[in-house]
Amino acid sequence: MEDNGGGEVAWRFGAANPSLEAASALSIRALVHRLYGCVDRNDPRPLAPLGHGDPSPFACFRAAAAAEEAVAAAATSGKYNSYPTAAGLTEACSAVAAYLSRYLPYELSTGDIVLTAGCNHAIEIMMAVLAMPGANVLLPRPGYPMYEARAALGGLEFRHYNLLPDKGWEVDIEGVEALADENTVAIVMVNPNNPCGSVYSYEHLTKIAETARKLGIMVICDEIYEHCTFGSKPFVPMGVFGEIAPVVTLGGISKRWMVPGWRLGWIAMTDPKGILRKKKVELDISYFNGIDDDIDFCTKLAKEECVVICPGSGLGMKNWLRVTFAVDPPLLEDGMERLKSFCLRHAKPTRNHATS
Repeated sequence: MEDNGGGEVAWRFGAANPSLEAASALSIRALVHRLYGCVDRNDPRPLAPLGHGDPSPFACFRAAAAAEEAVAAAATSGKYNSYPTAAGLTEACSAVAAYLSRYLPYELSTGDIVLTAGCNHAIEIMMAVLAMPGANVLLPRPGYPMYEARAALGGLEFRHYNLLPDKGWEVDIEGVEALADENTVAIVMVNPNNPCGSVYSYEHLTKIAETARKLGIMVICDEIYEHCTFGSKPFVPMGVFGEIAPVVTLGGISKRWMVPGWRLGWIAMTDPKGILRKKKVELDISYFNGIDDDIDFCTKLAKEECVVICPGSGLGMKNWLRVTFAVDPPLLEDGMERLKSFCLRHAKPTRNHATS
């Protein structure tokens, strides 16, 4: 290419960072978006979107009117149009600190809170903070791929520890200890878990905190699904164990209050000792005729049944599937019936499988 003077221009920019290619190749949103393209638009049945956890489009999951009115009043008050401090509005940080402290044995202060543009932004910040030369971080598998993508962006090495399906997707403590070395700075965990839906017990969380203390690392706990639990097992905030090891909690209003589009999250530091101031159902491929893997399963399901679910490959677990229940209940029931029909239709006739 020539410049205006007829000379050759040596452009200094080039292709994207190659280290990002592996991390971004299979994202949840990219996979689900691709599957939407497989849906037969002439299918008379409504699309059953069981692959992406966003209930807000459904009227039965409408956000509280008081919350909508408060946001509208704030937006039209003229009080919040200027730049806030880097950590967020002081009164907002104070409100988050008070909210989180209700579930902790100690009080958080405004200085313990940093507001973010959603929980994904909180992940981005924490991965950048940890990206010191030679450092590595321990990430769960299956897990939320934003962590891998943001770690790769900052040149932070990540190592995967396993969640154990036969133990309710608990953390493989022995595996964590085997992975860690003198350059490990943190372990990331998600509770309640995405994508597995498990809720860790007080006893298991204690073991995780004690392991972090033994290794000399911080715990980063993604609690965006806090209190979104069902059944008898209660949600226990990881911050409860801040006396054992420093805990950084990532959270936000997207899930519990069903407003992911509002993009409000936070980073909360639970460090009473001041250390930081001185870190689903497996897919049995042999069951089916003509199905190669989880992506092939989901692609054919979208085409044949107008149902979209998330392949486990996008979460680091090939041949697993994630189904979200955050849709209108009648549509969920219909979608599950279609999923059942698909499985029965593609099942190998030589195998004796239950149909209920």
